[in-house]
Amino acid sequence: MMTSMPALETDDRGILAACAACGQKNRLAYERLADLVRCGRCKQSLSLPGEPIEIRDSAAFDRLVARSSLPVVVDYWAPWCGPCRMVAPELQKVATRRAGRVVVAKVNTDELADLGQRFDIRSIPTLAIFAGGREVSRVVGVRPAAEIETLIDQAVHTAQR
Repeated sequence: MMTSMPALETDDRGILAACAACGQKNRLAYERLADLVRCGRCKQSLSLPGEPIEIRDSAAFDRLVARSSLPVVVDYWAPWCGPCRMVAPELQKVATRRAGRVVVAKVNTDELADLGQRFDIRSIPTLAIFAGGREVSRVVGVRPAAEIETLIDQAVHTAQR
């Protein structure tokens, strides 16, 4: 099981996460997020950290969504938005419970307005589910974790058809 770094990072090839056993920073390649990966130093099993990933730029978003082997739940939010702050702990629960099966990503629409415009985000919070590089579902507003998980399951099932 992974311990979390102060903030998960991404690069052009994957998600960077520290090994819980030895602290070594390891890259979890986007295309292999669903696979068993071992630490490069101590060879302990690594898993996707159970926390949302803060997307820092549009290119990182594009890489994650296009190349992830797992479904990606994107939370479009802004710091001033009260309902966004209400859904944040629910998304944390989803990220924790679905670690290794789903990636939860957060997009601050104030900082990355181009993504808000490109995906026609009119209200926040908006949750979008991407699978196979394309958006397969979207919902606006605050939802409890269990409902978000049901939406993920339905979206992934629909995308696999």
